[in-house]
Amino acid sequence: MRTHSDIRGIFAVMRKSCGYLFIFVFHVFAERNTRLRAFEVPSGTLNTRNSSNVLNRFYVYNHYKDDVGHHRSLANKFKDNGAKNGLTKFSDLSFAEFKELYLSDLQPSVKPFNHTRIIPVQQLRKLPIPDRLDWRTYLNYSIISPVKNQKKCGGCWAFSTVETVESMVAKATGNAPPNLSVQQVIDCASNNAGCEGGDTCRALSWMVDSKTPLVSDALYPLTDESNFCKIEPNDTKGTQVKDYQCYKHVSEDKVLQLLQGGPLVAAVDATTWYNYQGGVIQYHCDAFVNHAVQIVGYDLSGEVPYYIVRNSWGADFGHDGFLYIKIGENVCGIASEISTVLVYA
Repeated sequence: MRTHSDIRGIFAVMRKSCGYLFIFVFHVFAERNTRLRAFEVPSGTLNTRNSSNVLNRFYVYNHYKDDVGHHRSLANKFKDNGAKNGLTKFSDLSFAEFKELYLSDLQPSVKPFNHTRIIPVQQLRKLPIPDRLDWRTYLNYSIISPVKNQKKCGGCWAFSTVETVESMVAKATGNAPPNLSVQQVIDCASNNAGCEGGDTCRALSWMVDSKTPLVSDALYPLTDESNFCKIEPNDTKGTQVKDYQCYKHVSEDKVLQLLQGGPLVAAVDATTWYNYQGGVIQYHCDAFVNHAVQIVGYDLSGEVPYYIVRNSWGADFGHDGFLYIKIGENVCGIASEISTVLVYA
C-alpha cells in the first residue's frame, strides 16, 4: 500500500513530466508557426486568389516546393552548358509571372528569325580587332554607368537605349557617363507604349527625329510606371542624339566590328535568364527576342569566346548586373537587332 509520501512523489514526477511535455509541444508549435510564417503572403499581394490565409499559405508553399524542383531540374539540364543556373532572386515567381513581368516589354520591329550561322572561333580571331574589349575598363575611365533596375516596368527598350547614349557621351567627352532620364523616354518616346513595351530602334528614331534632348535623371526621375510626358522639347536643354544605325540579323563578325566604336544596344531572348547565376550562356537560348540589353564588350581569348552584356535587372543579377553570352552562334538572338548611337559632343 502506497503512503501519502509515495503519492506526493508520483504527483511531483507527473507535474515534472507534464512540464517537459508542455515545453516540447510549445517548441513543436513554435517551429510549425515559424515555418508557416515563411510562406505567409502580405495582405493585398494575392487579391486575385482566395483571401484565406490558410489557402494563401498552401498556395505559396506548394508554388515554392514546385519551383525549387523546377529550378533544380533546369540546373541539372543546363549543368554542361557553361553557365551556372539555379535559384535566383526571381525564384519566388512562377515562370509565367516572370515572363509577364520581364519578358513582355519588348515590341521588336524585327520578325523572329533563328539565325543560326556559325562562325568558327578561328575565323573570328583573324579579324583585325583586339582579342579583348571591355568598355568598362578599355579607357582610363569607364564609359559604362552604374547598373540600373527596371523593376516591374516593361521599359527595357528605354533602359538599353539611354544607357548607350550615356556611354557615348562619356566616350565623346572623356568624362564619366551622365545619369540620364530613362523615365523621360518611357513617357515621351512616340510609337512606344511606356512600361507596356517598346522597340529600341523606334526609341532611337524618336530621339533623332524629334531632336528631343535627354535630361538628367535628377530633373526627370525614374518612377517605374508610365505617365504623360512632362518635357517640352523646345524648352529643354540636355543630351541630344545626332544619329543612330539599326541593324537587323547581322553576322557576329559585324557585331564585333561595331563594338570597336562603343557599346551597342541589342534585342535578345532572355527566357532562360530566369535561372542565371553566372558563367557563359552557350545553349538553350533561342532567337525569339523579348528583351533589350547593352553589349559592353567581348573576349575572344579563351576556349569559349563571349560577349559582355549589361542587363537592367539590378546589380544583384548575374555578375553584378552583367552576364556572358557565347559568340559565334547567335546565342539568345544576340545578333537579331543591333543599334549604334552617335551623340553631339
